[in-house]
Order: sequence, then structure tokens, then C-alpha cells
Amino acid sequence: MPDKADSISIAEMNPEQLPVAEHELHGWTHFAGLYAGEHVAATEFVIGATFVALGASTQDILIGLLIGNVLAILSWTLITTPIAVQTRLSLYTYLHKIAGDSMSDLYNWANVLIFSVISSAMITVSCTAVRLLLGIPAQLQWYPTDGLFVLVVLVVGMIVVLVAMYGFNAVAEFSSLCGPWLVVMFVSGALVLFPAVADAVLGRAQLTGFDDFITIGDRSIWTGVNSDGDPGIGLLEVIGFAWAANTITHFGLIDMALLRYAKRPIYGLCTSAGMLFGHYIAWIAAGIMGAGTAVLMNSTIVELDPGDVAYRALGLSGYVIVIIAGWTTANANLYRAGLAAQAIFHKHSRMRVTFAVGVATVAIACFPFVYKQILPLLTYAGLLVVPVGAIVFAEHVIFPRVSLTRYWAKYKGLTHSTPAIASWAAGLVFGFGLNYLQVMSFFYLFLPTWVFTIVVYTFMAGRYGASESYPAEEAAEREQNRAIKEFQSQQALAKSKPAADDSVLTRVLRVVKWLALTATLILALIVMFGSSDMDAYEGNAAIFYPWAFVLTIVYFSSAYWVLQRTKKLHQAPT
Repeated sequence: MPDKADSISIAEMNPEQLPVAEHELHGWTHFAGLYAGEHVAATEFVIGATFVALGASTQDILIGLLIGNVLAILSWTLITTPIAVQTRLSLYTYLHKIAGDSMSDLYNWANVLIFSVISSAMITVSCTAVRLLLGIPAQLQWYPTDGLFVLVVLVVGMIVVLVAMYGFNAVAEFSSLCGPWLVVMFVSGALVLFPAVADAVLGRAQLTGFDDFITIGDRSIWTGVNSDGDPGIGLLEVIGFAWAANTITHFGLIDMALLRYAKRPIYGLCTSAGMLFGHYIAWIAAGIMGAGTAVLMNSTIVELDPGDVAYRALGLSGYVIVIIAGWTTANANLYRAGLAAQAIFHKHSRMRVTFAVGVATVAIACFPFVYKQILPLLTYAGLLVVPVGAIVFAEHVIFPRVSLTRYWAKYKGLTHSTPAIASWAAGLVFGFGLNYLQVMSFFYLFLPTWVFTIVVYTFMAGRYGASESYPAEEAAEREQNRAIKEFQSQQALAKSKPAADDSVLTRVLRVVKWLALTATLILALIVMFGSSDMDAYEGNAAIFYPWAFVLTIVYFSSAYWVLQRTKKLHQAPT
């Protein structure tokens, strides 16, 4: 048993700075819903159009995206999740433990900026749907040109802020609610618009086989020619794009903040709900929806915004999908930004800090240029944080294998880790230097940068003190961890185990929500495969659009009702 002084000191520590307690861990369904909700997002409309503009071919899209996204899943599973589960700490807290105040503050400020801007971009994308509903003109300048648009951003944005303020559980609940619906709607949108694309390319609305799909893709969607009329990107670039799209969260280890709640490292495979259903299926679906909308509007895919594409594909439900898809991604990223900010302002609660960061994020979202630059931002942000992920990987995984001491900087009482800061700087110079020299494809630069930083940091840390032994400090570390576990065990005993909600009404509601999704998909399949000509297609589409919206209302009503009944049961005294 820890003594009374130990218990008081641990109780006074901010919970976000402690390892996640055993009784706060979540099952795999939490993470499947979380990643599906975050990665089936409004950006998929933008990225789907980007592959078209970059001139990828259909075969490269189908194969390259699959390989790249599987590599991303393996990166989360083999690199990020094991460290998160073994430490139960967010990257921000862990980095402070191994690199001190200076490195941590610098890195946390970088992450506050990165994730705030990403969140603001998602909020702006959501507002493109509301813009159409309210008849607000398109925002074509870098600044807002309509006061009503600013008001819409403020309303939509503050909803995101409120959800993120309530932490991981609120983010997971919101994403798990939206995730299944988002997957179904992206697939349905592609199914509904594909006959229009087929008619424009083949002169008929129906496909006779998979070869027709390839032909339509090559001629109208992924043509192999970019927007300038030159040969487009190839298979290796597509693989690299899919793998590198989330380097900030897997090789960069940012998702330790989420995966520290996983019961087992194998839960890293739950990222497949985001990568395969989100990035793979949604990117392909977004390309098809964009091509179909371009045909119907006599335009080009690069001239359309997410609201235009979603409305043409899904009718009124399209407005909902853009808003929801933007929210789910913005929520998770604002939660990360709040964690980074709270690590800097550790004397303030995470909720208060997240609110302050959220207000700034909403202000940034008022400027439409942000979401249009989201792809360069994600790419450069990944290269910026990968060296830091390499430093943490080296300390946690490499050091014990080469007889170096983990947490050596903390044991020496350092607040400024020269090896960490110098290695990060060297990694940035190395990575961006390779980019400047155009030595290799930009999408793969994170790999040599990661390896280079690991080598540099391991060498420098050994020279600065990691090669020494600290038996007294290590014993104190073990004792503190034991005291924390004991304190958390006592907390767990004070909490009653939630009962399962197996009532008839809840079971009926669960059936209703899944039937709503099933019916939506069936209606979309009828449009796709039951339209013998364009007259039949228009008739089937006219049935799909209103019913898809009605079924959307049914799904969210029943799903939210189930969520509230379950939460109420968990909160009730037993």
C-alpha cells in the first residue's frame, strides 16, 4: 500500500499526465468506430479529386491505395500501438519525460498549430454544405466575403469545440455514432452517380462486367493524365501518398494519445476501419462522385467543392455527410491540439485549454483558403513531426536493446535535452534537404528521415548520458509507477461496473438503426444495377434521394437513443 503522502501527491497530479488506468481502457469496437469516424471525413472529397487532378490511372488507384493503406495499418500496429500500450501515456507527456521542458514545449506548440489548422479546415469544409443550404455565395477569396458565412462557421465550430472539450470518451462516442453511417453514405453516393458516368462514357447506364468499370475509370475518372494534360503519377506515388497521408499519427506517434486507451497492442489493426473503409473506399467513391457531379453539372471535378459533390450524389443527405464528416475529423484533431496545449499550460485543466485553443481554431476556420491547402499542410506536417517520433521510438525500443538507459535525461534532472533538440533539427534539415535536392519521391521522405534521426539521437544520447546507469533513479521510477497503479486500483474499486443494457427497447432500437443503413444501401444498389437506361436511372434516383434523407434521420435518432439509454444505465447506481 502506498503511504498517505504518496497518495496525496498522485491525487493532486493532472490525470492527463498519468498513465491511463486499467479500468479506463476500451475494447476494439471503440477504436474501430473512432478511426472510421475520423478517417471517413470531409477531406476524402478533396483527396478523391486530387487523385483525378494528379492523373493516376484506375489500376494504380485500385492496387496502390490498397497497398499504401495496408502499410499505414501495419505502421500503427507495429510502431505506435505497442509504445502507447506499454507506457499508457500520450506522446506529449512521454516526450516531456525523456526530453525535458524545452523540447516538449517547442514540439507541443508545433502540434497546437498543426492540429488547430487541420481542425479549422474541417470546420470550413463542413460549412460548405451549410453555405448551399442558406444560399451563401461561394467563398473564393482567402478571406470571408459574407458575414452570414462567418456566423455559420462560428456555430458549426463551437459544436466541435464542445465535443472535444469533454475528452476521449466524447470524441469516441461521436465518431462511433457517425462512422457506420459515413461508410454507407460514401458507398451509396458512388453507386448512385456511377450510372450517370457510365452513360456519359459508354452510352449506356448499366455495366456488363468489371471491364466496364475499368474502362469508365480510365476514360472519365482516373485517366492517367493530370489537369495540365501531362502523364500523371504512377503506382509508387499512389502507394506513397496513401502511406504518408497519416505519418504524423503513426510514424510521428501522435496517436499514442488515442491508442494509450487500447487494452492490447493488436487493437492497432482497428485503424483498418479508417484506412480500408475510409481512405481506400472513400477516396475511390469520392472520385466517382466527383466525376458524376462534373458530368451532371457540365463542369470539371477540380472546380467543385465538397458541398456541390455531396448534394449531387446524395441529395439532402449530402449536406449532412459533409457536415458530419467534417465534425468527426475536427473533433479528434482538436482533442489532440488540446492535449498538446495542456502539456504546455499544465497548471490549467485540459477542458479549459481545449476551449481556448478551440476559439482560435474557429477564428482560423473563417478563412476559406485553409481547407484548400490541406494536402500540402498534411504532407509537410508529417515530415515535421516524424523526427520526433523517431526520437521516442529510439528511446523506448532501441535503447534497451543497445544497453542505453531509458529516461536518462529525467534521471540526470535535465530540463533541456541537447541530443533531442539537435536530432530533431538534424532530421528536419535532412528530410527537407532531400526534398530540395529531389533525391526521391516526396511521399517516401519520412522513411530515411525517421531512420536518420534514430541513428543521430541514439549516438548523441549515448555521449550525453544514456550510456550511464542510474540504479537509484530507476528504483524510484519503479516505485512511483507502483504507487500510481495502486492509487488507480483504489479508484477502480470505488466505481461500480456498468451493467449491460439488454432491454427490449434498446435491442429494437439497435435493429432499427442497422435496418436504416441496410435499406439505404439497398436503394443505392437499385439505382446502380436496376437502371436499364437513363429514364429508369432518374426514376430510381428520385426514389433514393428523399428516402436516404428519411433513413438518415431514422438512423441518427435510433443510434443516439441507444447511446443515451446505455450511458444512463452506466451512470445509474447499482
